[in-house]
Amino acid sequence: MKLIGIEEHFLTEDVCGAWKASGIEAKDPSIAFNSGVIKRRLFDLADERLALMDETGLDVQVLSLTSPALQGLGSESVEMAQRINDNIAEVIAKYPDRFQALATLPVSMPDEAAIELERCIKTLGFKGTMLCSGGQEHLDSPTYFPILSCAETMNVPILIHPGTPDEAVRNAYYSGFSPEVNTAFATYGLGWHYDAGIQFIRLILAGTFDRLPSLQIILGHWGEVVLFYAERLAVMDRVANLKSPVASYLRENLYVTASGMFLSHFLDRAIAIVGEERIIFSTDYPFQYRAGNDARKFLEKCNLDETDKAAFAHANWMHLTRDRHAD
Repeated sequence: MKLIGIEEHFLTEDVCGAWKASGIEAKDPSIAFNSGVIKRRLFDLADERLALMDETGLDVQVLSLTSPALQGLGSESVEMAQRINDNIAEVIAKYPDRFQALATLPVSMPDEAAIELERCIKTLGFKGTMLCSGGQEHLDSPTYFPILSCAETMNVPILIHPGTPDEAVRNAYYSGFSPEVNTAFATYGLGWHYDAGIQFIRLILAGTFDRLPSLQIILGHWGEVVLFYAERLAVMDRVANLKSPVASYLRENLYVTASGMFLSHFLDRAIAIVGEERIIFSTDYPFQYRAGNDARKFLEKCNLDETDKAAFAHANWMHLTRDRHAD
């Protein structure tokens, strides 16, 4: 059974240099995670990556630039995004059966970002794009509307990827311990996931899906906490003044992916909230990579019948991205 991972990351020296030159590297402690063997695997888009895909049982990776991507960079990010996307298109052309991609966008230049997204979809054949949480502006800000609108028009999804919360938020909620614990608490321990999930809820409450009803969002890590509070979120129907109940947006505008958290009870919860047709697979390579045929074993052992396994493994992604001709 074909297995497609839709949240699989890469990094380039160019981007590392831009992070350092812009000062983002000093402000975002999560950038330090991209070191050692993780950095080597992020940089590699050939032999080692393909070997580890085979080892874990993954047939296809959908490549995306790891967070914070080009967020926080200025006008220079326009040309950088174009160059990155062209380079990734070359990698896909070399390994067309193994790689797909999400567009890298110059998000601080939203009009230019929308143009680049359209180019990536129409010309390069990419499947969607990724935006990071953790910026100084929330994704429901009018600033990002050109990108959201373009994604809906192009009929492609947006993956909201966790990003490090703003420094003021980290100081208020994730501090008071050692520097190492503060950083872990604000990022992979909890802060990343709250922040990403909140961005999706803000899109709902801002009426984004009422204005862009076909817009499709992907949340990783089994819904970035959101799904586990669906009942409480639904209570906001009393005051939200939206066209539909909150539960409707969860079932009509959201896809959920594993991000390498291979937990069957989380899978069950995701299905209960969004439905079997809205779960998609991912390994969060290289951050969640574990040896031992990990991805394939989870698929084989999960409590789904063969039809739903195929949907989870590849068919839901193919339907979302209109890739009707893939096997």
